[in-house]
Amino acid sequence: MSKLRVAGFSVSLDGFGAGVEQSLQDPLGKRGVELHEWFFGTRTFKAMIGQDGGDSGSVDGVYAQRAMEGFGAFILGRNMFGPLRGDWPDESWKGWWGDNPPYHAPTFVLTHHPRPSIPMEGGTVFHFVTGGIEAALRQARAAAGGLDVKIGGGVSTLRQYLQAGLLDELHLAIAPVLLGRGEAVFAGIDLPSLGYRVVEHAPTEHATHVVLRR
Repeated sequence: MSKLRVAGFSVSLDGFGAGVEQSLQDPLGKRGVELHEWFFGTRTFKAMIGQDGGDSGSVDGVYAQRAMEGFGAFILGRNMFGPLRGDWPDESWKGWWGDNPPYHAPTFVLTHHPRPSIPMEGGTVFHFVTGGIEAALRQARAAAGGLDVKIGGGVSTLRQYLQAGLLDELHLAIAPVLLGRGEAVFAGIDLPSLGYRVVEHAPTEHATHVVLRR
């Protein structure tokens, strides 16, 4: 069976995966962009935004590439798809990324409010799942063609899958940044009791990469 993984998930030194007050101007919350400095110079990120160049041979570059390879489907929380809350006012919002999102695979968005699927350029199709995290995982695995499924965020979605014992592996990029407040990733979660152990760790200038596995 395919694995359910988190990969390239950036976390502050004090344990926050996003800042406060997400908005159109601050998709990652206030100061949330500071958590991702390790990613912005990599070839993987440059390719995602349609640019050439970028680093691929450094530790950051290798982990960035790994964070986007080997996945046949993605699962996102509602806030990772957009800043809207409650009922969809219309069908004009199609995500943060423009016409060609970086997923290029079936992508399942957790929501309480139904909406028709949205086919995008590059192979991404957004499907909106109202049946909860296990329903989304079943659909994602069926669509993944035997490849792994990636939890693309955000913090609440990661926590739900962790607490349900469904995540097989987490790659965290721990940034040398103190946010002070935001969305806490592991508050109240006992990782060792859930069976996780550190299997890799590698420091760079912009992050310490840590892989946890059960």
